[in-house]
Amino acid sequence: MVSLAQVRAYLGQVLHLRESPHRTALAFALGAFIAFSPTYGMHTLSVIFCTWAFRLNFIAVMTGSLINNPWTVVPILGATFWTGFWLLGTPQVASLTWHDLGLESLYRQILPYALPFLVGGIVLSFFSALVSYPAVYWFILQYRTRAARQQVGEGRLPPGTSLR
Repeated sequence: MVSLAQVRAYLGQVLHLRESPHRTALAFALGAFIAFSPTYGMHTLSVIFCTWAFRLNFIAVMTGSLINNPWTVVPILGATFWTGFWLLGTPQVASLTWHDLGLESLYRQILPYALPFLVGGIVLSFFSALVSYPAVYWFILQYRTRAARQQVGEGRLPPGTSLR
């Protein structure tokens, strides 16, 4: 079981990265993009690849990708399908039938869901990245400013030191 103290310690690690708030927020936004992307089963590989390819901090990218977790996967999938169907104007497709479970039959039944899933996932990925970047950037600036004021008050940080 994860305790609140462990979550705070992990969040503190992300907020005290030795990178600019811009790069940390960018890494988190990329992780949020990955969280909503329709590449289920490959999110961790996507995080590792993007961390390496864009030279971003692994902890920040991974934290963003953890938006999609066992507790949020069902609402994310529902929002993905709903968005895809809404954007494509696709009428509701027939429900799955379980009497003929051959590979070809299963393929024909799942195919109408594939394009709405792909479109909805991509749109929500971009939306989550666009929303999370400014929110995380603002949060990091506020956190670091408050931490700097506290350190100046305690005499641990020289006045005029910038955390940006």
